[in-house]
Amino acid sequence: MERDGVRPRLAVTLGDPRGIGPEIAARALAEPVGAEITIVGAEDQIAGLPAAKRVGVGTWGLGSGERAEDRTRVIRAGRLAGHAVETAVRLALQGEVDAIVTAPVHKHALHLAGFPYPGHTEWLAKLAGDVDVAMMLASPELRVVLVTTHVPFRDVPALLTLDRVTRTGRITARALREWFGIAAPRLALCALNPHAGESGLFGDEEERVLRPAAEALGAVGPLPADTVFVRALRGEFDAVLAPYHDVGMTAIKVASFGRAVNVTLGLPFPRTSPDHGTALDIAGTGRADPSSMRAAIELAVRLGGHRQV
Repeated sequence: MERDGVRPRLAVTLGDPRGIGPEIAARALAEPVGAEITIVGAEDQIAGLPAAKRVGVGTWGLGSGERAEDRTRVIRAGRLAGHAVETAVRLALQGEVDAIVTAPVHKHALHLAGFPYPGHTEWLAKLAGDVDVAMMLASPELRVVLVTTHVPFRDVPALLTLDRVTRTGRITARALREWFGIAAPRLALCALNPHAGESGLFGDEEERVLRPAAEALGAVGPLPADTVFVRALRGEFDAVLAPYHDVGMTAIKVASFGRAVNVTLGLPFPRTSPDHGTALDIAGTGRADPSSMRAAIELAVRLGGHRQV
């Protein structure tokens, strides 16, 4: 979204160099996107990509005697992907770009390379100064925000506190206002238990935690998972707060697979990414679909434009 003749500035990281990130970035950027693009990644992978600027973080090229699955190569892949993300965040914090787009990373490679985070969301929060963040999956049809993210399901009830739910809701409402341009966001809160607990018969989290949180946020709910997303798809709500990872991810992927975008809310800059992983098994075969990467770039252009206001 261009403001007063100034185009948004995006940093695009290429993700794990063994994965599909470099190729989907190249294909997604083959057509103009209405932004100034800075590509961040391995020097030998960014060289031919369309961009106003290129920032190298090392070289990926296969060394003598190395194989793709060698541990040293996996560590190198994680190091390059990690340094690219750190560089993009630094550019955003310094005001050199308005938003960042991250291609998929491989968590195992990142951990081996010394980046011990469960995902981009938690990592970006740390890089931005230990800020409170939330993970949104957004598409033209639906927006879902996860109250808990990458944790075992057995840990979810203990993590689902009044404070966590309300903080997530406030981060969501602020982002909808400031980044998405929605003056009065309409939030719905998805229940944890079947039938929203059925008056305590199937669990008490709804009455003990979720209903007070909904009242504090001015949100609707808690509503059963088997109806709340349908109502959101029909336009009743601007976003649904989902209590755990899979209930939210399943809803958005069934509704919008290939068109959904991961958005990190709460950062001092917008960050988006495609809704899929590295797809190491098909990298280099030409079968990777760039549509979610293109959607992530287009949404970052829009959100970056709002940030310029």
